[in-house]
This record gives sequence, structure tokens and C-alpha cells, in this order.
Amino acid sequence: MDLTWIEFEKVEMRVGTILEVNDFPEARKPAYQLTIDFGPEIGIRKTSAQITKRYPKEDLLNRQIVAVVNFPKKQIGKFMSECLVLGAMGQEGDVILLTPDFKIENGLRIG
Repeated sequence: MDLTWIEFEKVEMRVGTILEVNDFPEARKPAYQLTIDFGPEIGIRKTSAQITKRYPKEDLLNRQIVAVVNFPKKQIGKFMSECLVLGAMGQEGDVILLTPDFKIENGLRIG
């Protein structure tokens, strides 16, 4: 199904920096709980991400990522997810994060 340009423009993909990474033992599939800074306009958001196959926690701290910030919040067990981190899906279900090539300002919109 094709999207219209107007529909695409509604999706807010923004750059953020991961500030905190915690294990998420309650998740059905292995995941981390992430706290991400999207700059002054959007602020700090939390999410869970199934990225444990490729990324140890220490490699994620201070890493910039791309996420959708205007989806409705989603309850995952006792945890409330406030954004969706984006990545390419590998052949074996592993996720490769989408990241900027250079350090840039948090909150910049992807277009």
C-alpha cells in the first residue's frame, strides 16, 4: 500500500541520544529499557527496544539513534513506551539501529 506525501509528513522521526539503558527482564523477548533525550522541544522519552543481540548496554550509552516520537504511548507490561526506535531487521530477527553518521543536535527531524 502506498502512502501519500501528506501521510508521510505526519510521521515524526527525530534524532535522540540514549541517556540510560536498563535490562527489561519482564519483556517476552529480550529487550532493554531506554531513556532518550530528543532535545528541548520534545524532551526525554522512554521506550523498550529488542536490540540485545547486537548491542551490549555500554555500547548504547550516549549513542544517537532515530525514533518515531508521535505514536501513541504503548503499555508493555508495567513499562510505558513513549517512542519507537527505528532499525533495519536482520535475517535472524536482530535489529541494526538507524543512526546519524555524525554527532548532531538532538530533536532534528528526519525527512
